[in-house]
Amino acid sequence: MDIGEIISDSVKYPISDWKKLLTLGVLLLLSFLLIPVFLAIGYAFRTLKTTIAGFDELPEFDEWGEMFIDGVKVFVVTIAYMIIPLIIIFASIFFTGSYGLTLTNVLLPLQAGGSIMIVGFILAIIFGLLLTIAIAHMAFNDSQLGAAFRISEILEVIADIGWANYIIWYIAIIIVGGIIGFIASLVIGLISGLMGLIAPLVGSAVSYILSALLVQPYLNLFYYRALGLRYAYQ
Repeated sequence: MDIGEIISDSVKYPISDWKKLLTLGVLLLLSFLLIPVFLAIGYAFRTLKTTIAGFDELPEFDEWGEMFIDGVKVFVVTIAYMIIPLIIIFASIFFTGSYGLTLTNVLLPLQAGGSIMIVGFILAIIFGLLLTIAIAHMAFNDSQLGAAFRISEILEVIADIGWANYIIWYIAIIIVGGIIGFIASLVIGLISGLMGLIAPLVGSAVSYILSALLVQPYLNLFYYRALGLRYAYQ
């Protein structure tokens, strides 16, 4: 399956069942309660598992305990992979801001902090590429947490896909997701702006609700479907 086919399938996948899309949206809408966040992550991960297994339908919302645990696992794996780049990036910000900056001493800390931040961003890209396949590999191995850290197997999967194909797919998904998100934000902005003419708070509330209920779940399902197809068709 080529990148065009993956994107075409993934764009249609979230709206193949509006009820399930909106159910995921409700979980994201209630994300301030924390537990729904892990349920939402767990459901998105379940779509990854079913996609890799060859299913084209959105999975059911059941076995909530398992779904919650899967969400926690994805969160743990994400933190484990990204903690080093994040520490370096925040350290660069702290390093730059810790100086009493004047005209005489502003250059050195900015240069050093900028260099450290660049290193952090480069590592974030590298670890992000590994993290993406690590999560898919965990899904393929029936949610085994350890599978996400089998680096040699993960590198083998990427090699089977082809590093060039994988990076092109990665960039394409980011671009398509960004375009969808941009268009959605324009539409929501227009709707919330019109509602804001009635009452500013109403406009803000409408913007938040529509984003959480429709845009965020759509983009999550789009991404995990695309990842599942990329992993399944190495």
